[in-house]
Amino acid sequence: MILPLFKLGTLALKTLSKPIASRLKTQAAHHPRFRSLIINLAQTNHKFSTQLQRRIYGHATNVAIRPLDEEKAVQAFTDLLGEVFIFSVGGAAVIFEVQRSSRSEARKEEARKQEFEALRQREDDLARELVLLKQRVDELEYHTRGRGIAGILNLRKNGGNEEKSQTQAAPA
Repeated sequence: MILPLFKLGTLALKTLSKPIASRLKTQAAHHPRFRSLIINLAQTNHKFSTQLQRRIYGHATNVAIRPLDEEKAVQAFTDLLGEVFIFSVGGAAVIFEVQRSSRSEARKEEARKQEFEALRQREDDLARELVLLKQRVDELEYHTRGRGIAGILNLRKNGGNEEKSQTQAAPA
């Protein structure tokens, strides 16, 4: 029951992170001090990605790269910021799920170990009881050896007549 609710909560968190990221992008674009930082970071990112693409495709890398205009730079970096936020929320949810799952597995493993230990203890107890029973059987065999069935049942040679005479003498 808890697992489907947790999965649903994770999905809701991911879904809610998109509007939050959108609002973050809008606020970041309008804040004056943050806007200048965004423009500088966007220009640096643009230069880096353009040079990387040129190297990958085998084009000349010593060419001057035109900077983005301010609006495109702000838009590019706010999009990047929104994607990083969504990715971070998704990554945090995955990490949380993995940790929760590993804790659950650790609890299950501990329960298995305890169950195994209980079974081993029960086996040891049964083995001790078996040894005691074997000793009692050996003792009984020792005491009854050579006495036959009459010795086992404690019967006298007169076939139990002695018992009958004792019971008859008592009522008189």
